[in-house]
Amino acid sequence: MKAFTLGAAIALAFSTAAHAQAPTWTVPTESQRCPSKWGAADERGSANHQKPAAVLNAAKLIKSGEVIELAHVLGPSMAFFGTRRFDVHTKRTFMNQFSNMRGSNEEIVITELGQVGTQFDGFAHQTHLNSWYNCQKVDENADRSGFKKFGIHNVGALFTRGVLIDVAAFKGVEMLEDNYEITVEDLEGALKKQNLTLQPGDAVIIHTGWGKLYGKDNPRYVKSCPGIGVQAALWLATKDPMLLGADNWPVEVAPNPDKQLSLPVHQIALVVNGIHLLENLKLDELAQKGVGEFAFVMQPLKIQGGTGSTVSPIAVR
Repeated sequence: MKAFTLGAAIALAFSTAAHAQAPTWTVPTESQRCPSKWGAADERGSANHQKPAAVLNAAKLIKSGEVIELAHVLGPSMAFFGTRRFDVHTKRTFMNQFSNMRGSNEEIVITELGQVGTQFDGFAHQTHLNSWYNCQKVDENADRSGFKKFGIHNVGALFTRGVLIDVAAFKGVEMLEDNYEITVEDLEGALKKQNLTLQPGDAVIIHTGWGKLYGKDNPRYVKSCPGIGVQAALWLATKDPMLLGADNWPVEVAPNPDKQLSLPVHQIALVVNGIHLLENLKLDELAQKGVGEFAFVMQPLKIQGGTGSTVSPIAVR
């Protein structure tokens, strides 16, 4: 009994100390954030911007037809967060016994297919307690074979204007420092330097330079990273983008400078505002060529009830 009492006292003291100061951001109440501006029954969030006008607007940016790939290769050099994995087992299936002796090969892939590599977050991926985007309840929609709401299979093809905000170039470095929090001033300064403005429905992509570590120093890559902070995320949300992406693993700065917060930008984007996130982008070529505006094209895998999808987006200019 004494040991239990002492342990409980220590835990209480730790909890009190940790929360003595109010966190710098809190999740808005359900009455404040719901229903979504897209309607109480909406499941598409920012993907509602995907209309013919978005395609036509993006198509106007294609001048040379050059295609720039924005995805890393799915393979053994990938950087993984936590216990995620990607295992490929090849199979020499059979040799057909016909005159042309046609052989066949295939593979088995064992992975968290929605959350590895260059990957796209759906709304089923993140919650506040038991509550998703638009205040839908997880425990009412969870199933062993997939979530009944917000499945990534509902997103569909995205074809819109892409904007690369090159914060690393704005700060005069190839790569931002570990744990650097990108501010509103950084975003505004970079956009001004690039002579760009954001439009509703944009795919807003942030270049930090952190992607240089991907596949080369994976332990450092996933340990921490520079990225947008709470205020920058709130500012970007007011610009009404289709998605927010970056060349790091969570889009946001990690760990957050406020030690009481765990990846709050995930909640700001996915839970509160219904804005998709795109992580682990390969942006070196875009940045080297100074491409700030382009047609952005991406199709998530149609994983029934999935929380996300590995993707291979492209920029076309």
